[in-house]
Amino acid sequence: MPNARPASDLIEGAVVRSESSRASRLLDKAFALAFKGLVYAQIWEDPVADMAALQIGPESRVLTIASGSCNALSYLTADPAAITCVDLNTAHIALGRLKIAAIENLDYADLRSFIAEADKPENAAIYREKLAPHLDEATRRYWEGRDLAGRQRIRGFTRGIYKRGLLGHFIGAAHVLAKLYKIDPSEILGAETLEEQRRVFDERFAPIFERKLVRWLADQPASLFGLGIPPAQYDALAGGHRMADVLRARLEKLACHFPLGDNYFAWQAFGRGYGRQAKAPLPPYLQEANVPMVRERLGRLTLRHANFTQVLSESADASFDRYILLDAQDWMSDAQLTELWSEITRTARSGSRVLFRTAAEPTLLPGRVPEEILSRWDYREDESRAATEGDRSSIYGGVHLYVLKG
Repeated sequence: MPNARPASDLIEGAVVRSESSRASRLLDKAFALAFKGLVYAQIWEDPVADMAALQIGPESRVLTIASGSCNALSYLTADPAAITCVDLNTAHIALGRLKIAAIENLDYADLRSFIAEADKPENAAIYREKLAPHLDEATRRYWEGRDLAGRQRIRGFTRGIYKRGLLGHFIGAAHVLAKLYKIDPSEILGAETLEEQRRVFDERFAPIFERKLVRWLADQPASLFGLGIPPAQYDALAGGHRMADVLRARLEKLACHFPLGDNYFAWQAFGRGYGRQAKAPLPPYLQEANVPMVRERLGRLTLRHANFTQVLSESADASFDRYILLDAQDWMSDAQLTELWSEITRTARSGSRVLFRTAAEPTLLPGRVPEEILSRWDYREDESRAATEGDRSSIYGGVHLYVLKG
């Protein structure tokens, strides 16, 4: 994972708003420090909604932000020609390389134990005997190194990797807070119908958001660092409302709008891991029927520790046709957005599609990206609305799709 600049410098450069007040810059720096380690053991964007909107096919050349690498691996089920994954976070690159090694070298029973369940003592031996010999030196050094608590990082796979990382700790803190009010979040996982899910949410979860402590905590921008929401994104997420009300609405969608038997995001949020039963919902890349095709296509996937715009600037004209930006644009200044979309437009092939998410509902590009660039793209309002409604992760206000005209 070679890189000329330290991870902290790359992340600070993307997050810290140089034009802001000193207090805002300090808050940005705090977020950058928190974001330097593992943030997402699992990505929190729905790959099924993505693939439907992006229409990935055999000719597609995809450029995406890696995050936990789950979605990039899941996109392989759509049979693209190539996927390039980039991320500023060293831990996310190491996680992606470990997941790739697991798919390449483990049978399904061991793969499920190591990646899906990720909390068994025997996973230490699986890593040592079946995975470590196939990892590059930098990835081994990361996983065999120790975190700030002095724990060897690879031990996370013996004690619940999905409980680790910034988001895992945030969900854990939310569970502790719920239990203070005598609520067990996993209770909803016993619901067998959407009607039962609604009843449990209305009776058990909804009242929490009226508690003074919860409303106060939600009003502190630093309290949402665990969701990967930087200070620059906080106001956009709130959209003029109290943050507790916004979070209640997002949790309601997660809890009530999709059957639990088909929503692994709900299992992660309410159960802190994937379900153990044979039919438990899993990301596409971990589903037993899909693993052989994912394994066969791994050679089409490349991981790079780099900035998205940097990778574009180094790429030839018309070299990609599918772009997935996650919510990274919520962090960007107008100048950064303009540079990004200039490079996307230059590198885009005919029929290119760009997908991204925003904390708030509306697309953020009009008025911020010059019209001479944005006018070359068609905003697909109906498809964007369908993708937003179908995104089972339910965190974001909007999923947006742009298609290159002509």
